[in-house]
Amino acid sequence: MLRGGALLGLTGVAGCASRPGGADFAPVGRLLDEAVARGDVPGVVAAVGHDGRVVYRGVYGHRALLPVPEPQSWTTRFDMASLTKPTMTALAAMQLWEQGAFALDEPVARRLPAFAAAGKEGITIRHLLTHYSGLPPDLELSTPWQGKDEAVRRVMDTRPDRPAGERFVYSDINFITLGLLVETLSGQPLDRYAAQHILAPLGMVHSGFRPDAGLIPQIAPTQFDENHAILRGVVHDPTARRMGGVAGHAGLFSDADDMVLYAQALLDRRAGRPSAFPLKRETLVLMTTPQQPAGRTDLRGLGWDIATHYSTPRGDLFPVGSFGHTGFTGTSLWMDPVSDSFVLILTNRVHPDGSHGRQTVQLRHDVATAAARALGIA
Repeated sequence: MLRGGALLGLTGVAGCASRPGGADFAPVGRLLDEAVARGDVPGVVAAVGHDGRVVYRGVYGHRALLPVPEPQSWTTRFDMASLTKPTMTALAAMQLWEQGAFALDEPVARRLPAFAAAGKEGITIRHLLTHYSGLPPDLELSTPWQGKDEAVRRVMDTRPDRPAGERFVYSDINFITLGLLVETLSGQPLDRYAAQHILAPLGMVHSGFRPDAGLIPQIAPTQFDENHAILRGVVHDPTARRMGGVAGHAGLFSDADDMVLYAQALLDRRAGRPSAFPLKRETLVLMTTPQQPAGRTDLRGLGWDIATHYSTPRGDLFPVGSFGHTGFTGTSLWMDPVSDSFVLILTNRVHPDGSHGRQTVQLRHDVATAAARALGIA
């Protein structure tokens, strides 16, 4: 049922959508169509799920503008950017937690001894998962460096900006470290672990890291790199790119079919319904409820955002307690277990020149609000 329905393609800027649920999603379609018409995004693929089925699918605009225009399609694959964090890395870590490989509140350095350098001995795995580690947002990129080994060295040498547990600061270094933790504990590279233990069990056949060259025509390009070459099938995030395309914070490519499959399997597992989602229900509830240090008001699950300044994809009507995440390239997924709903938006808003960040933040908010209203959520 989730993979059924027409695959929507178009040949110009105008859009098209289907509404199998019967609710009025015309306001959602107008928001997406107008965003393309204004040039806020080159194109967009969107889906709304409710009560176990997709009730809205929309495809608008173009997959690529340069070097030649290409129409958007439902089957376009996108650079998921930071959606890699909760969907792959946090899930992989919690699978290992279920197996007893570590405790959430143990120091990271117990599993990665070199991590204790530069005052990081008190940072726990929970601190990494909730972004309360005190680490800076990213590795230094102002000087040229290359390779995973160099990235690992820089992670281990990173000095915290503030004490662990004090403040929520979103940091790619947290999830680079978690990716290294998964690799250390599993004995597998992160991309291979994800393929075997997450993508295959879920049947996500259109997803993975470092896509094959033959898939490039299906992938939405992002922007020009430092050598003035358009990035297509190569991860947009510069740190992940320097690391070879596989990292805990970015690197996943996926499409609407697979992300709908992921979202529905997650909601089914969390609700106690039959599901292929590769975690126990109790573990998934733990991941999607507040796990930040006591007394802190920025609410984070284990990998998932709940209520912070990043929570605009919740819109005005989905309740606090719903959860989701965004990706810098223009991707977002927000899920509400109370109404059994999700909103998926996939764009390559950075194509071709890296602009339109604020417009995409507003678009996510407005689409979520319109979708919730169409579903009767007050």
